[in-house]
Amino acid sequence: MKAVLLIFLFGATAFAQSNCVETAKVVQPQVSAEAQRDLETKLNEARALFEKEQSADNIIWFGRRTAYLGRYKDAIRIYSDGIKKFPADARLYRHRGHRLITLRCFDDAIADLEQASKLIKGKPDEIEPDGLPNARNIPTSTLQSNIWYHLGLAYYLKGDFERALTAYREAEKVSKNPDMLVATTHWLYMTLRRLGREKEATKTLAPIKNDFELIENVDYYKLIRIYKGQLDPANLWLEISQRTNSLSNATLGYGLGNWYLYNGQRADAEKVFRQVTAGTQWSSFGYIAAEAELKRK
Repeated sequence: MKAVLLIFLFGATAFAQSNCVETAKVVQPQVSAEAQRDLETKLNEARALFEKEQSADNIIWFGRRTAYLGRYKDAIRIYSDGIKKFPADARLYRHRGHRLITLRCFDDAIADLEQASKLIKGKPDEIEPDGLPNARNIPTSTLQSNIWYHLGLAYYLKGDFERALTAYREAEKVSKNPDMLVATTHWLYMTLRRLGREKEATKTLAPIKNDFELIENVDYYKLIRIYKGQLDPANLWLEISQRTNSLSNATLGYGLGNWYLYNGQRADAEKVFRQVTAGTQWSSFGYIAAEAELKRK
């Protein structure tokens, strides 16, 4: 009876979701043959652990390893089955929410991430291990920062900047290291600028110091330096123009295009957004955001 009650209370989003997932298009990531073999090996290892024991941890890693290979719909099904078994585990909603964003199912992602935000209420935060470790193999984000960050992103992509702001303010509270603080501040600043709150946006940049030592969010740091007037946007555009298919290009491109947009240079903004979406980083947040802007115009 207790398990049934938990599913009733927490499992309403286990698939009270739209048919967006089934109808969504998927563009496979382009990786080298060596990287593909490595990803397949790690997926097989995760699958073996999952088949041995369907714990919440093993379900999450099976889903994550599946998604890294571009099998986003399969990953969502894995998380959905996991939610039926562990309806009070916020991590499953967090990861399914991320992959719903990848598939452009923003409303479904919001439902999952809002649910995750309720499940973490009053609980201590925890480090979230990286599936694709950075150069130092040091995780830079936490469960709670990722939930709020992705929730803010989902609202932002829908153009609901007020709700995005609320989520990013929560993310800011749990962004405890330079990398996470830079990432959150970047999206928080852009959100406030889209709301026309320039003075407030400028104030959010104060905690970002010029001597920050970053592990992975260097591109967001460059964009923040543009917001602070320390870098020339024209130089950044030159850097982006010389490469079209890197993740960095998508990240920097969207930030720069958005800077042009809220500074009244719409033609320049659209030019950058189109360059981003001409690239191969289909699953990146910068690409998804640029795509959303072009659809909104």
